[in-house]
Amino acid sequence: MDKDLLDKILSSVTGSENKEQTTEKVETAALTQCNLTEFVGAGIGDTVGLVIANLEYHLHENLKLDPKYRSIGIVSSRTGGAPHVMSADEAVKATNTEVVSVEFCRDTKGGAGHGSTIIFAAEDVSDARRAVEIMLSSLDTNFGNVYGCDAGHIELHYTARASYALNKAFNAPIGKAFGITVGAPAAVGLLMADMAMKTANVDIVTYASPASGTCFSNEIIVTFSGDSGAVRQSVLAARDVGLSVLRGMGQNPVSVTTPTL
Repeated sequence: MDKDLLDKILSSVTGSENKEQTTEKVETAALTQCNLTEFVGAGIGDTVGLVIANLEYHLHENLKLDPKYRSIGIVSSRTGGAPHVMSADEAVKATNTEVVSVEFCRDTKGGAGHGSTIIFAAEDVSDARRAVEIMLSSLDTNFGNVYGCDAGHIELHYTARASYALNKAFNAPIGKAFGITVGAPAAVGLLMADMAMKTANVDIVTYASPASGTCFSNEIIVTFSGDSGAVRQSVLAARDVGLSVLRGMGQNPVSVTTPTL
């Protein structure tokens, strides 16, 4: 074949490939962008954070918001309940917002646990946006104490000072040390709860099982309060038995991110 003709063919093919690659990159970039002013960001657990600067009147009425609040921040996830409430608790401590709603749903994309939706209300949209930003940035830390495997999962959460998000979701005493243990399958959660309550002098706050207090998730969730050291000790003891049982089921539960407890 004539060399000049061969060069032209190769040049044409290469040019087409480069054009296709460029098009793919542009399309990929477009899929990862959202130019809406309401969009704040996304996070682990298929979590999305949004704000509405001036909520429509009828929606405002149905949400039963205080008239002084016109702006809301919304964080919703497919996977994660307690990690999101812990993150919301940090957000409400740091901003001029109120947690007006915490809801859990049967989700986890087919897994054993929950998804969640949390709504912040604020007089100024900048406060609502900041609360959503803080919550999203805290998720990786709080997912560190979630351990998962094919057989199930466990969660451990601890704070030295519970605030309004934990109070809204779990009736946590505001300003007190607070712990949460979660285990799936539910039997794992019950053993964890038993160990937590026996380990130290803590007071049970809530108990939730598949048919009561959860959205029919395959979990048992217990929350408790007490002295800071006692609560932390109970959480750690529950973690150890939960991990041991899942390993006994032939699995290797691993932290979703990096453990902090």
